[in-house]
Amino acid sequence: MADRVHPAPPPLPLSSTPPQHPPTTETTPLQQHPSFARPPPPPPGTYIVQVPKDQVLRVPPPDRARRCKKLAARPARRRALRRACCCACAAAILAVLVAAAFAGAVYLAYRPRAPTFSVTSLSIRGLDAASLLRSSSSSSETLSPRLDAAVRADNGRNAKVGVEYRGSGSVAVSYSGARLAAGPWPAFRQPPRNVTAFAVAMSGRGVRLTEDQATRIAAEQAAGAVPLQVETTVPVRLRFGSVLRTWTVPVRARCDVSVDRLDGDAVVVNRGCRVRVRPLWWWW
Repeated sequence: MADRVHPAPPPLPLSSTPPQHPPTTETTPLQQHPSFARPPPPPPGTYIVQVPKDQVLRVPPPDRARRCKKLAARPARRRALRRACCCACAAAILAVLVAAAFAGAVYLAYRPRAPTFSVTSLSIRGLDAASLLRSSSSSSETLSPRLDAAVRADNGRNAKVGVEYRGSGSVAVSYSGARLAAGPWPAFRQPPRNVTAFAVAMSGRGVRLTEDQATRIAAEQAAGAVPLQVETTVPVRLRFGSVLRTWTVPVRARCDVSVDRLDGDAVVVNRGCRVRVRPLWWWW
């Protein structure tokens, strides 16, 4: 088979006009941005030392290394101290709450009450009318009275609580603020719902009454009612069962009594007693 041949296109006619060149435009050089400008050279005699950033932040100078280490460890110590203080405060508050709850539970279970006291009889010597007149008229004459009292301690209000009366207690009798005689309170243990009566021997020395007091006490003795004050200070411990008990706390009692005479066995009339007990602290 023979190939098909296409005729070639005719050539373009030549023109007599010369070829035109593209128009030329004038360009102005771009101004350099200030950020790309080189910094001015340093003045003569000035040097710039560039240190790597990691060395500036992490490697202190040798003379400051110890101080830097101490300052870096200070926040950790402060946090530890703050944590220890918080733990101690929380433990103290918890201990107080536990102690208060325990004391409240013991109080509700046992219902402790303070014992009561009274003076049943009183024997007086050395306060007769003649002795009172001599002491009030003479400045060198003094009184040395002796009193024997029968005291009644009542623990009947406590059904589950016993009372321990410790040593070093005292009983004193006074008239119008002037102490007449004093003696020791005996030490003994009183079970619940118990009433104990005991004798207390009291003595006074160098007692002096004013003329007004001697006149008034003589008039009251003639009327058959001489007011006296019996004051007691006794260290006491309460017992709850056989294990639980309190610290030793002072119990103060003041009883107002009146007697019909100041010589021999007197008839005592109790006018009331006031008992004061300090707050109790429990322990096992």
